[in-house]
Amino acid sequence: MASLGTGRGVMRRKPIEQIEEPEGALSEQLTRSLGLWQLTAIGVGGIIGAGIFTLAGTVANGVAGPAVLVSFLIAGVASAAAAFSYAEFAGLIPKAGSAYTYGYAVLGELVGWFIGWDLLLEYTAIVAVVGIGISGYFNFLLVETGAALPTWMLGAPGTGDGHRFDLIAAVLCLFTAYLLNLGIKSAARFETVVVVLKVLVVLLVIVVGFFHIDTSNYVPFFPYGVGGAFTGAATVFFAVFGYDAMSTAAEESKDAQRHMPRAIMYSLAIAMVLYVLACLVLTGMQKYTEIDPESGFSSAFKAVGLDAVADIIAVGAIIGILTVMFTFMLGVTRVWFSMSRDGLLPRWFAKTHPTRHVPTRVTWIAGVASAAIAGLVPIGEAAELTNIGILLAFAVVCTAVIVLRYRRPDLPRTFRTPLMPFTPALGVVASIWLITYLRAETWIRFAVWFLIGLVIYFAYSYRHSKLAGATPGDEPANRAANGN
Repeated sequence: MASLGTGRGVMRRKPIEQIEEPEGALSEQLTRSLGLWQLTAIGVGGIIGAGIFTLAGTVANGVAGPAVLVSFLIAGVASAAAAFSYAEFAGLIPKAGSAYTYGYAVLGELVGWFIGWDLLLEYTAIVAVVGIGISGYFNFLLVETGAALPTWMLGAPGTGDGHRFDLIAAVLCLFTAYLLNLGIKSAARFETVVVVLKVLVVLLVIVVGFFHIDTSNYVPFFPYGVGGAFTGAATVFFAVFGYDAMSTAAEESKDAQRHMPRAIMYSLAIAMVLYVLACLVLTGMQKYTEIDPESGFSSAFKAVGLDAVADIIAVGAIIGILTVMFTFMLGVTRVWFSMSRDGLLPRWFAKTHPTRHVPTRVTWIAGVASAAIAGLVPIGEAAELTNIGILLAFAVVCTAVIVLRYRRPDLPRTFRTPLMPFTPALGVVASIWLITYLRAETWIRFAVWFLIGLVIYFAYSYRHSKLAGATPGDEPANRAANGN
């Protein structure tokens, strides 16, 4: 039997050699039912969504202008460098938890805890941001039909006169939690169908919008300077990942070691092509100062007299962005589930439903938490809150893939990051660079969350970890920690 862990204290590590062994009791295990294209659909569903339908307009209008295209390209390069690292780890460590599990296995428990705790906040906030984005398009449709919701439920406090709570966004968060609780196979089937519909809507935007481009709208291309493009990149960065949240479903993949790396690369490639083309159309159809920051594409098509297309886009945005909520709520629940199964959070959270085999408890908690954020926090503040943690997670994963390649070159890898160590090093540098463009308020919120996490780790997690009583070669302790 392999040793349960290596290292001591906060540097103890999960054993990579045991990646194929089931963890925990039957009540703490997930069902393998996802194939390659279902995984790819979850990845595409997580990447394409608010980035096109909401943030593209927000960043173009007040941050980057037509250079929003450059913002997406910068974010895409940084994301691609990290995607190679995720793909290598996904084939090597096909366990739930994604960056949390990778950091735990390579860099030690404290780093793993830091990333896991970080992702709990980031993924939950992303679900909320996307819910707010859908709410904006839903309100657009209501206005078009002559209906109107009470002012108090139209947005978070501070987003408009009389706004108190974004009710639509909150309800969508709760609906996503309900959908995930139906079971991963049923939920993934729904996700795949909706992703296909969403891609068709984006293609409609690109093809029809192409014939209404006015190239004079591209001038000036950098109205806010080159710095505006980089600031925009830091803001839209969460729109060019999603594969990381998808990789948290590794334990629910039929053949994770082969399918996960492919799904990561396929989903990012598909998304970036569509993002670039959509940004060209949006900023070409309408002057950046006139783009609606909440429902950019619908407003742009309405401005050129294509009201019917605008309504189709609004409906497609509502349906399509829902898949982003699905992917990231899947991510937060699987990270939470993994941390609890490892003993870093109470094991009560690691219990799965007896027949559907999904972590029902954490899914509902994540649903309620994201609903609260969606209802009470403006989209700009919530969006920036998501990015700092994800960028740090990317930097850790890129660092870990370099460390493990030199520490354990003998491990069988179904995918190998190209141009090692240049590619992951680029991911580290790009992620840290983009972090510097985030506002001071974002750093303060993150620091508070980090300090809370440190208190919980040393007060609870350090002593209750499954590795707490294990040392290298201590077989009795290892068996006890495994529950044997």
